[in-house]
Amino acid sequence: MFDNYFRKDIPWGDKTLTLETGKIARQADGAVLARLGDTIVLCTAVGARSVKPGQDFFPLTVNYQEKAFAAGKIPGGFFKREGRPSEVETLVSRLIDRPLRPLFPNGFRNEVQVVATVLSHDMENDPDVVALVGCSAALTLSGIPFFGPVAGCRVGFIEGAYVLNPTADQRKESKLDLMVAGTAEGVLMVESEAQELSEDVMLGAVTFGHQAFQAVIQGIIELAERAAKDPWPVKETSEAEIALKARIKELGFAPMAEAYTETQKLVRQGKVGDVKKKIAETLTAEGHDAAAAKGLLKELEADVVRNSILDTGLRIDGRNTTTVRPIMAEVGVLPRAHGSALFTRGETQALCVATLGTGQDEQVIDALGGDYREHFMLHYNFPPYSVNETGRMGSPGRREVGHGKLAWRAIRPLLPEKTVFPYTMRVVSEITESNGSSSMATVCGTSLALMDAAVPLLRPVAGIAMGLIKEDRGFAVLSDILGDEDFLGDMDFKVAGTEAGVTALQMDIKITSITPDIMRIALDQAKGGRMHILAEMARALTGARGDVAANAPRITVIQVPKDKIREVIGTGGKVIRDIVEKSGAKVDIEDDGTIKIASTNPAATELAINMIRGITAEAEIGAIYPGTVVKTAEFGAFVNFLGAKDGLVHISELANERVNRTTDIVNVGDKVKVKVIGHDDRGKVKLSMRVVDQTTGADISEQVGARRPRAEGEEAGEPRRERSDGRRDRGPRRGDYAAD
Repeated sequence: MFDNYFRKDIPWGDKTLTLETGKIARQADGAVLARLGDTIVLCTAVGARSVKPGQDFFPLTVNYQEKAFAAGKIPGGFFKREGRPSEVETLVSRLIDRPLRPLFPNGFRNEVQVVATVLSHDMENDPDVVALVGCSAALTLSGIPFFGPVAGCRVGFIEGAYVLNPTADQRKESKLDLMVAGTAEGVLMVESEAQELSEDVMLGAVTFGHQAFQAVIQGIIELAERAAKDPWPVKETSEAEIALKARIKELGFAPMAEAYTETQKLVRQGKVGDVKKKIAETLTAEGHDAAAAKGLLKELEADVVRNSILDTGLRIDGRNTTTVRPIMAEVGVLPRAHGSALFTRGETQALCVATLGTGQDEQVIDALGGDYREHFMLHYNFPPYSVNETGRMGSPGRREVGHGKLAWRAIRPLLPEKTVFPYTMRVVSEITESNGSSSMATVCGTSLALMDAAVPLLRPVAGIAMGLIKEDRGFAVLSDILGDEDFLGDMDFKVAGTEAGVTALQMDIKITSITPDIMRIALDQAKGGRMHILAEMARALTGARGDVAANAPRITVIQVPKDKIREVIGTGGKVIRDIVEKSGAKVDIEDDGTIKIASTNPAATELAINMIRGITAEAEIGAIYPGTVVKTAEFGAFVNFLGAKDGLVHISELANERVNRTTDIVNVGDKVKVKVIGHDDRGKVKLSMRVVDQTTGADISEQVGARRPRAEGEEAGEPRRERSDGRRDRGPRRGDYAAD
């Protein structure tokens, strides 16, 4: 039935990667079932056979989706089905898109959709790596014009050695989580989080990964030799297009070069727009297709900017290749925020605001690999006004999610342990101006805002974006790139870290690949820029403030025995609710007995702590406590003296003289001072008032001496007195402890 079924097994590290085609999703242009261990991802590729009228860009869409059944789970929520893409799905979609996009031919405008569906997850092998490889294979088999294949892998760094595709358990021990993808010739994409590693270690990881996935690329090629469909015809550049390009260069090169001498972004954009408009009007008057010229005008811009940099060493705004734009950093700019910072670098500006919360504010993540809680969140927003545009305001798009996650990775390795700083932290980065690398401005602003909120970061973190202009005659690596340099250049290479090392690295290449030498130059140049930015940030704040803001919650951490947690919570949560209601503080209880009490009012915190201590504390023999009489009986008084704990003051321990009736000495509601003198045979606490000075609370046991001699007819420990009904009273009975 499956006449065109093919399978390729590829030894990869200590595992086998399997690629199958021809059995599932046979109507797609390309379909591959990729498997590593018991993690299985179905990857498909479909391309439109024609171009939409007026299409002036390449419409590639990558959709990565995780199905709950892949992990044997039922989705949460009311509808019990998968809904909008999660953050992980969005990030992996971007991860796959970035190395694929540069490998389609220039001028290809047919819509292409790539879908990766996780069908099985073994909780050991990450589906993102499998999905990336499977999507590359599906495109390679589809016949769609694609200059692949590409492959990718994850690299860890454990005990000084690189590890290929580390398992989930190994990643917990790794100082590096790096994803790298590329072709046989070079690297196209890098995404990483690191614990302050050196540039040499980071470059070594990229090189290690590139070498490690060569076997996968060769395996995809061998599968394609057997199963690939006939390639689509690639449209050749016509003589008319060649002539049009030459005419555009003739009309526009000089005025475009003149326009790009303007250093102010908005003024420059206006001048460039005027040049384009004049060229379009001339071309229309000459009978050329203005729509066809639109893409060629971008090529003209690129020629002007790129050649100027290579020829003069100077950039659009007049800087050389290594200079960072002027920086201004301010903290405490918002009076009611727990922490805030305004970071401005040239024409890029980020307003970062930090908010501190309690454990109840942690984000609960329903992930395919299991649920977990996140106590640090970083949300990045890019409103249209930041680039002088109008546009829709709504939920964050893929770009916002990706940029926020990159900054999150850069900051997270420097956060204090929860035992040191038990707060939930949220930072919002509002990009108020943008002209290149707003994500790295977010890293700098977030670092300052957290320190302004008194978060004890190990060290400040800064980030810088690097660019590349590469032609046959040479190349130039650019520090702190502008938006136009990113748009018209060949590389977007973001590096974040501290003075001690790199914490995050992200690289996207728009050409087929770059060499390790170029990467080394970029990393070294980025290090110099990062040190400069850190020095500028230190002008505003060098470390965390000594205390959190007055309006931020104060969190006090106490520890109680694990076997006391049930008593603090109470039946159905009754006790803990009572504590919260009476004190006004928030109370979080963890399974190990750690209790966090949070409030902006110190009195509320103290009350909650006292109530909890009263529940969990054990009465110490010989200790003196204040108490309240809660019940009286013929044989003595019950006193509430330690939280909810009660004890019995026997009638013989009420006073040093003989007491005929308990109520002669105390009544319900009286405030007394008692000393713990022991426990009875049922573990109930025995108390004494006679050995405590009821005015000062001092221990006077030495002054009053031993217990008075027993009267005739009394037994040791408890008096035997005549009751009104003629029976002897032998002291407290089991029912008398019901109130205890």
